[in-house]
Amino acid sequence: MLGDPRKLLPKEATGRASFLELFFDLAFVFALTQVVSRGVESLTMAHGLHDFGLNVVSAVKTIFLLLVLWAVWQGTAWTTSRYDPYQPMIQLVVLIALVASMVMGVGIPHAFRNAAATFVAGYVIAQVSRPLLLAIALRGDERQRLKVRMLITYAATAVLWISGVLFARSGARLFFWGPALAIEYLANRFGWPVPGLGRSAPAQWSIAGAHLAERYQQFFLVALGEVVLVTGLTYVSEGRSLASTVAFAIAVGKSILIWRIYFYRAGQILAEAVQASPTPARIGQSAADSHMIMIAGVITMAIGYELAIARPLGHAPAVWIAAILAGPAVYMVGRSRFEHEVFGRVSPSRLVAIGALVLLFPALLWAPPLVVLVAAGVVLAGVALADARRAWGKPPEPPAPPI
Repeated sequence: MLGDPRKLLPKEATGRASFLELFFDLAFVFALTQVVSRGVESLTMAHGLHDFGLNVVSAVKTIFLLLVLWAVWQGTAWTTSRYDPYQPMIQLVVLIALVASMVMGVGIPHAFRNAAATFVAGYVIAQVSRPLLLAIALRGDERQRLKVRMLITYAATAVLWISGVLFARSGARLFFWGPALAIEYLANRFGWPVPGLGRSAPAQWSIAGAHLAERYQQFFLVALGEVVLVTGLTYVSEGRSLASTVAFAIAVGKSILIWRIYFYRAGQILAEAVQASPTPARIGQSAADSHMIMIAGVITMAIGYELAIARPLGHAPAVWIAAILAGPAVYMVGRSRFEHEVFGRVSPSRLVAIGALVLLFPALLWAPPLVVLVAAGVVLAGVALADARRAWGKPPEPPAPPI
């Protein structure tokens, strides 16, 4: 299994995602569904509906859980884009991450309470095992140095993760886990610096650009598929009144619009943009941030859909209105950033949409969820129509990455 480290390097045949990677993505459908369920539960608790402070804390925890999941997925995706995903050692890394993600998903509903140990165990195992196995497999290769620095970083932050389980309760765990996650994200951003071992510039990392781009596209579809799953399950379980049926139909329509806006056209040619960039790893890292923002918006939309389908009419708490409008707004922020990475510009329609969604919040503060859902759908439809109008009768726009 260990053999020659050079065998781990990617080949042209590994441009497409392997079946094991797609299997790994399926584990995240479960984990993301758990995040949505937790977010909905926190917004429907009777004692928290009108408690601003409690809602803010709940939102922070939900975002935190999403960032933790994204860290595991991104680390695994970058591994299979830097090394051959068909090699046994790389497949072992993916399998461990798959099982660990399922364990994390089991712990997500009560991650800050009695399931903290389960959640942290899955996360720490996923993050520590990856650089450990790669450091062993790459012995004698210059790339081993990076994996050793990553291993030291994750081992150090593991102390904070475990301390949060042992020495803190409920929300206080964020005082341990928050800095740990921040250190890991910053270390990744700045080349995993370790005193005495140096650091590396992410822009100089070699990656299979087309493979990484496809992995981002696939994970976006996983998140969108999770939205469809939650929407259908909510409609089936919450009854089929006329208002719920209309809310369900609008939610499905909005999901189609989100798909259309993503893939036309930046999402469709991301691989070409990465290949056209003089620093593929740099644009790959930037695209990771944009996809993280977009997926946060998509997950928030799933929460909004579930709330609107369950109670489409009548007065709703302000936090429900905020969730229904914030989802597409956050998505459009990420999509605007993504467009700039691929084309070096941002379409005015996206900026107008973000402004419109923000302004709709005070205007619709007393409207029923169904009306808010319709208003957000109209804004997204306007963006899709603007895209179609701009491209009508013109050849497909080529990528022009600014980095």
